[in-house]
Amino acid sequence: MDFTFSEEQQAAAEAAKGVFADVAPDAVPSPALTPGAVAETCDRALWERLADADLLSLLLDPRYGGAGLDAVALCLVLRESAKVLARVPLLESCAAAAAVQAYGGEEAKADLLARAGRGEIVLTVAAHGRTGHDPAEQAVTARQDGGTWVLDGVQTAVPWAYDADVTLVPAHTGAGRTLLALVPRGHEGAVLAEQFSTSGERLGELRLESARLPARAVIDTEGAWEWLRDLLATGTCALALGLGERVLRMTAQYTGQREQFGFPIATFQAVAVQTADRYIDLRAMEATLWQAAWRIASGAPGPLPAAGDVAVAKIWAAEGVRRLVQTAQHLHGGFGADVDYPLHRYHAWAKHLELSLGPAAAHEEALGDLLAAHPLA
Repeated sequence: MDFTFSEEQQAAAEAAKGVFADVAPDAVPSPALTPGAVAETCDRALWERLADADLLSLLLDPRYGGAGLDAVALCLVLRESAKVLARVPLLESCAAAAAVQAYGGEEAKADLLARAGRGEIVLTVAAHGRTGHDPAEQAVTARQDGGTWVLDGVQTAVPWAYDADVTLVPAHTGAGRTLLALVPRGHEGAVLAEQFSTSGERLGELRLESARLPARAVIDTEGAWEWLRDLLATGTCALALGLGERVLRMTAQYTGQREQFGFPIATFQAVAVQTADRYIDLRAMEATLWQAAWRIASGAPGPLPAAGDVAVAKIWAAEGVRRLVQTAQHLHGGFGADVDYPLHRYHAWAKHLELSLGPAAAHEEALGDLLAAHPLA
């Protein structure tokens, strides 16, 4: 067994490190200092640098100007982005483009993929349902009316909704199928209302009221939504891992310098035990992440569907990143809440990642359902 990353995957990670090297986390807008949204739009300058480095087209085939890489490469890049709190729709746009490539029609591919890979358009996904707790595919209904599809329903907390040129919306039909509708920004019958994340980022509640789409703008391929949902969840785990790694490093640096009774507090047993526990969390988050990403990338069979590995990874990511930022805040003392120090930003982002695409409890329930449906021998 060879668990090392390929040269191409490592090259993607190195390119990401180069792009993100100039991003200063303490310059990221603070939700504690900004009422409402921290910014009207994503970091467009950083988005352009990612496009110039060919990091927005990692998953696309060469015919669309891409590198033809896989979910593992994307997760390596996402891991680096979270270390600096990069304010870009990297996960959502790349995952949506990959879904269109894998399951969409030729017209949609020709219209969207090359432009998305060059960063000329932004894609996002409505993946949180009506409340953030119910299945996203149940929040919107789709019915055929002649040659068009008519969509009705509400999707909450759509990330980067105001930046996106196209939003992929899962919807269910009366026949029990799940579709993916490609809804352009400003489309008739599609209305956005502002919402805000714990990180202070601007989200959107998307209301669809008899929104009509032509058949070419609907992906009606079995398994498309499930595959996209798994990729999004796995990418969220990669973001949690990168954030957790940076937070633990910040904590190690601080406790190595902060002295009490003439000694660095890192030498105290209570501090060492807590940081060691968080290091174990990180290693578990990492192992389960790469297992899930590998299952998605390779399509390899296993005792459970790939969704089982994704659920395990998200359980560890949600609980692990929460424990990491809580311990970091505790060991930093009052300094962790200082708005001139970036730790409070990481804490806010961690809470968003913990709950994004379902908290640990939701994935534990999903894992239980999978185990019941696929009893292990």
